[in-house]
Amino acid sequence: MKISARSDVGKIRESNQDAYAMGELAGGAVWAVVCDGMGGHAGGNIASSIAVEAISQTICSSFRSSMGFSAVKNLFSSAISAANVKIYDRAKNAPLLKGMGTTAVVVIAFGSNAYVAHVGDSRVYCADSTGITQITEDHSVVQQMINSGTLTKEEALVSPYKHLITRALGLEEAVSFDFTAVAFDKSSKLILCSDGLSNMVSDEKILSLVSDSNVHEYAHRLIDAANEAGGTDNSTVVVIAN
Repeated sequence: MKISARSDVGKIRESNQDAYAMGELAGGAVWAVVCDGMGGHAGGNIASSIAVEAISQTICSSFRSSMGFSAVKNLFSSAISAANVKIYDRAKNAPLLKGMGTTAVVVIAFGSNAYVAHVGDSRVYCADSTGITQITEDHSVVQQMINSGTLTKEEALVSPYKHLITRALGLEEAVSFDFTAVAFDKSSKLILCSDGLSNMVSDEKILSLVSDSNVHEYAHRLIDAANEAGGTDNSTVVVIAN
């Protein structure tokens, strides 16, 4: 498997509150995590950094290539819970950091499957020869409105509420996450991203930018596209290609 990754501050923000990490594991597995922090200049940076470090440590120390669906889910639960507690405790002991939190999207790909966990509105897409599919569903106000039929996907893109998320690491003592597994064959590409990409670049454009064999260019192309569309937020992309 090959990985392409990049994070960028964008054209408007003064600091980058996104964070990411990636690596290889036993048995040819590949993992990645992307977090998008919130809670002010310092708080967002700290929350996303804590989450990436805690999740990375848990995955690297506990993953086994013999794991199945339930075992990987338990691994993700441990990783996300550890990150949540560390952020929550840090904010509890530092009044200036009160309210900080972060999204998180985590992937482990091995064998013929990719396992995905997420909290918040950072996303995972799967692109292959049939097109592009959004694997995660945003934990956000506008997604709730879409699900209830009060807002269309097109209206959501310009809604004043599009940045309001309903779930994040660090805000409460415990957090729930969504988990799934998807087929990951030789033509598949997994795209992990913060909303700095997904709010600026259409699914169709994302697909077009990862459709050739130049994997090492994918993340740079996608970030460039987000900035060319306005770059109103930090954007982070990790692409895993089989």
